[in-house]
Amino acid sequence: MSAEHPIAPPSRDPAAFAVFCRQQFDTVLGFVIRRTDSVHLAADLTADIFLTALEQADSYDARRGAPVAWLYGISRNVLAAHFRGNVRELNAVARIAGQRMLDDQDVSAIEGRIDAAREARGLAVQHAALSEPLRAVLDLVAVDGLTVREAATALRISAATARVRLHRARKALLKVSPQTSTTSTSVNALLEAAS
Repeated sequence: MSAEHPIAPPSRDPAAFAVFCRQQFDTVLGFVIRRTDSVHLAADLTADIFLTALEQADSYDARRGAPVAWLYGISRNVLAAHFRGNVRELNAVARIAGQRMLDDQDVSAIEGRIDAAREARGLAVQHAALSEPLRAVLDLVAVDGLTVREAATALRISAATARVRLHRARKALLKVSPQTSTTSTSVNALLEAAS
């Protein structure tokens, strides 16, 4: 992983958790904007992820992986709950109470990042034929930059299972991808990133 990921675990101490959030903000926002194209939804979900991380800071176990893998696991759960329509009422109330309005500069910056992630979302549509378990491993490794072991930790599966799923995802993606020059370039770049 890159040097931007903290070595220290998250803490419920407000000052320590604020440092953890600053270190991980771009990582979490990037994770979210690769999965949505709404500026306000991206901001809300990022806030929800950090609120959930603060609530669950005591659950972090260094033996299970790096803090970033723990945070990706929380991110996946929050997004899954949102898209299933089961966002907890407490998170909604906390989000409304502590939310500041986005100004034009905030909106512009998030829109720029969403535009930059549009190709990755397009590729995600192309590999929609993959099963959810295969897509989950492929996305965490190839798109989000986790190691296979970190992806396994975030998904709560063994590293061996993650490696098998990643291999199957690569093989299936090559079969289902149309052979246009743009698609081939994107698929090859994605598969190289997952190597």
